[in-house]
Amino acid sequence: MRMRQLGRTGIDVSAYCLGTMMFGPNGNPDHDACTRIVHRALDAGINFIDTADVYGYSETERILGRALSGRREDVVLATKFNGPMGESPLHRGSSRRWIMKAVEGSLRRLNTDYLDLYQIHHPDPHTDIEETLSALTDLVRSGKVRAIGSSNLPASDIVQAHWVSERRGLHRLRTEQPTYSILNRVIEREILPVARRFGMGVLVWSPLAMGLLTGRHRKDEAPRSNARMHWVPGHLTDPRKLDAVDYPSTRPRKPRR
Repeated sequence: MRMRQLGRTGIDVSAYCLGTMMFGPNGNPDHDACTRIVHRALDAGINFIDTADVYGYSETERILGRALSGRREDVVLATKFNGPMGESPLHRGSSRRWIMKAVEGSLRRLNTDYLDLYQIHHPDPHTDIEETLSALTDLVRSGKVRAIGSSNLPASDIVQAHWVSERRGLHRLRTEQPTYSILNRVIEREILPVARRFGMGVLVWSPLAMGLLTGRHRKDEAPRSNARMHWVPGHLTDPRKLDAVDYPSTRPRKPRR
């Protein structure tokens, strides 16, 4: 398995990362099957696993906590915070209060005493980035988190975060996790240049466009209902994307010589 540096963290990760959004009630509710997937990935040389507290209403983290029993030290484990963890508006976001509560929940569910990478899942326009970075810096200094990163942040927010970190002496965002595939190359405009400028690692989600690039979904077929339709509404019914994935199968093939 090819290995890469995770930004400037000094952490070596496999080129492939096992994403786990579909573990649990939103995808595969069979805990034993999910555990087998994790073990198969580890045995194949993948040492990087990404999850989030909101996946499967926290069940995904619990599945991983059990699956990694006895193998935690072989894994670079990443999770995220910020998404809604209940009906109350106090149980979400990037405030210091919620970060400190959220990290303890993730540590408990994942059955570990530290996280290799802790990521802001989405932008939080209601919380000053300095408060967020200050709380995350304290987690790094306490040993509960090795490195911090972000996901789905616009380039302007990433630049602001680095500006604040430099001037306030806070830990920097070391990674960004955007969506990226041949059907969605928007990050090439701003995100990738900004990440390169600040030495950030980039770990992309949905490189297969949530199954569109696998042939699983076709234009003349009703989309299969799953959690992806909830998290990214309209993605599996976008006519431009469906046209793109159907095109190679409908155009005439040139005869081989």
